[in-house]
Order: sequence, then C-alpha cells, then structure tokens
Amino acid sequence: WQGWQIPLKTDGVHGAARIAAIDGAEIRKRMEQGQVAVIAGFQGIGPDKRITTLGRGGSDTSAVAVAAALDAACDIYTDVDGVYTADPRIVTGARKLDRISYEEMLEQASLGAKVLQTRSVELAMVYKVPLQVRSSFEPPDSANQNRPDGTGPGTLVCDEERIVEQHVVSGIAYSRDEAKVAIRKVKDQPGVSASLFGPLAEADISVDMIVQNISADGSTADITFTVARKDLRKTLDVLNGVKDRIGFSEIAHSADVAKVSVVGIGMRSHAGVASRMFRALADKGINIQAITTSEIKVSVLIDEAYTELAVRALHTAYGLDAKT
Repeated sequence: WQGWQIPLKTDGVHGAARIAAIDGAEIRKRMEQGQVAVIAGFQGIGPDKRITTLGRGGSDTSAVAVAAALDAACDIYTDVDGVYTADPRIVTGARKLDRISYEEMLEQASLGAKVLQTRSVELAMVYKVPLQVRSSFEPPDSANQNRPDGTGPGTLVCDEERIVEQHVVSGIAYSRDEAKVAIRKVKDQPGVSASLFGPLAEADISVDMIVQNISADGSTADITFTVARKDLRKTLDVLNGVKDRIGFSEIAHSADVAKVSVVGIGMRSHAGVASRMFRALADKGINIQAITTSEIKVSVLIDEAYTELAVRALHTAYGLDAKT
C-alpha cells in the first residue's frame, strides 16, 4: 500500500506535511480476509490529490498513524534496544527504562534525544497508542512479545498511569544544536519584544530560551535567547534588518553552547529538583548561561565543552546510575 491508497490524508505542505486524517477501514477489511498490509511510510495525499511527504520523522509518524487508525499498538524498530536514562555513549552507567510516559518521551525527543521523533510521540499521546521501542538487531523475544501488560524487551511509551514507580527524574537529555544570541541595550518599553521576535517567527525561526535583564537606570535591557545552530546566520540577518526600527546597540552571538536538561514526571510533586541540578553543576565548576523550565523538565544552557561532564554529573546526582 502507498499513502494515497489508505488514504492517509495530509495538509498541502509538501516536504513537511502534517497528517489530517487516516481511515483504517479498508486495511482492516483486507486484514480480516487474511491479507498482510505492507505500507510505505513517509507519504500521504494532500487536499489537491497530490502526493505529499511528511518530512523528518515521517516513517515513525506513519507507523503511529496507522496504529491509531487500526486501534492497535505500535513497535518501532531502531538502532537502540530502548530508551535510556542518558546517552550510553556518554554515560557508561545509563540504564534502559522499561517504561516512560508520553510526556517524558516528548520532552526528551524535543530536547535532543534521538530515539524517537517528536511528531510520532505527539501522535501516540493524542491517540493513546502504546509505543514500544525495540532493537532492529536483536531477534524478537517471543516469550515477552504478547505479555498481557503490553511490555516487552524494549521500552514501552505509555500513559503515566501505567507506570507504577514514578521516578522524580527519568532521564538526562542534551543538545549541541544550539546557538546563543544577545541583543544589547534594547529600549525597555512595551512592544519591543514583539518587534524583535515577530520578524523571527515570520522567518520560521524557533526561539527557545529567553532571558531579559534590565539596566540599572531602567531605560534599556539586554535580551538573550537561543535558536537552532543552523538558524544562526538567518537570525542575524533578520535582526540586522530590524535594527534601525527597534534600536539596539549591538548583537553578540555564540555557537559554542549546549543545552542540558533533566526530565521527569515526578517533578510535579517533588521540590528541590532544580536546586539539586544547579548544585551538581556548580560542584563541577560549570557556569549556567540561561535557564528554562516546564512542569516536568529543567533545561540549562552551558559552554559546549562541558556537555559530557554535565550529563554525567547530573546522571549521578539524581541517582540514575546503574547499580553494579
């Protein structure tokens, strides 16, 4: 089957189409007749009846969409045997998780973890599709394949209600794909931030961390934010284009930064998660340049040279190291 035969309907944005609807009735009927549906991922059909492609992560997203349409679970076979508490290439004591919540997996994917693409996790969370991450290089464990509780040899991504023991922090994620931009001496008045970030949004540049510092006299401010490293040059071009209109003294920028994050649904009910992170980094002499938080994550921007040291230190600080 190809995407248009299902049909897997998308919007009309070729190369980065979003799934609008998928009807599993015809596939279900064929399967009831004993047929096996082998489906080409990464593609669908737009409103104009033209073939579209789904962009980065499209194969995983296609699999989750078909599972949702059939009210089925989904196994994703990849080059790792599950989701770990940290990158095993950096942290030798990283542990494979039996289960992780959709929200935690979504945060980890968006923060740099390469196991699953963000869009596939979003879709699984919306349609409550149990998602199993398994290794392409290991034979399926037939003894575990059909457990009543839905678990198997990999990592199960599921609702947090299905996770009996909720750790405060489930993992440490990092991303080196970061660049920092600082705007010096911006007028501290209403509308300036909109005039600054509006043109960036129009240029399809996503801004992550934002820090604003007011000057001593209260008349100007410094605004620091991060963008994807690949967007740094475009960001500088956009800002230079609006400099005369906004009025700021200079732009400083650096691509030698990294974002390190701690993620865990247990943060909702535990105090002191952020302070432990800051203390662990301070003990290693690592300076924090920016901070951002959500209900289940804390992210900091640091010098890229300290990325691996920071990940290892935080992994130990939150008791995630494997017991030997």
